[in-house]
Amino acid sequence: MPITLRWTSADLEVLPDEGKRFEIIDGELYVSRQPHWHHQLACLNLLTALHGWNAQTRAGVVNMAPGVIFADDDDVAPDGVWISHARRATALRPDGHLHAAPELVIEVLSPGSTNERRDREAKRKLYSRRGVLEYWIVDWRTQQVEVYQRQGATLHLVATLYAADTLTSPLLPGFACPVATLFDDTPPLQV
Repeated sequence: MPITLRWTSADLEVLPDEGKRFEIIDGELYVSRQPHWHHQLACLNLLTALHGWNAQTRAGVVNMAPGVIFADDDDVAPDGVWISHARRATALRPDGHLHAAPELVIEVLSPGSTNERRDREAKRKLYSRRGVLEYWIVDWRTQQVEVYQRQGATLHLVATLYAADTLTSPLLPGFACPVATLFDDTPPLQV
C-alpha cells in the first residue's frame, strides 16, 4: 500500500518565505502566488465596509488574511474574517492564530481552475466541517458575490449577488454593502 504524505502546520514552519501563501487542507499543500491588484482591491473594499459596520456595532472583529489553524492538517489563511468577541475569546491563541471557526469567512477568487476549485470546493467543505456560519466568495472578474450560509451541517449557496444588488447578512444585523462598490476601480471582464 502506498504511503500518502500529509502536510502539517509544522511543515509550514520550515518552508522558505518567498512571498507565497501556503495553506493545508485535509493534509494537502496548496501554494498561491501574490494576488492580483484587483483581487486585493475587492478584498480591501469589502473589509473596509465590514469594518465600518463593525466599528458602529462593536459586535466583533474584522481581520484580513488571518491564520486559521483548525488542526495540524487544516491550516488556512482566508482573505478575510469576521469573528464575534465571544468566539474570539476562545479561538485566538497566544501564537496569534485562530484555532476555531470565525462566524464569517471571505475568499476572493484568484484566477485559475485550481484556485477556484480550492475556494469553491475544498475550502467550502473545510469551513462546513469546522463550523463557519457564513462564507462569501467574491469574484472580481465577473463582479459578483456568492453567499453561502449554514443549513444543518453544511454551507449552501443561498444567493449570487451582482453589481445592482446589496450584500446583507442575518449574521450582521444592519450591514449593507452595495456590491458595485466592491469593484469601483475594476473594469468588467471582457468576453
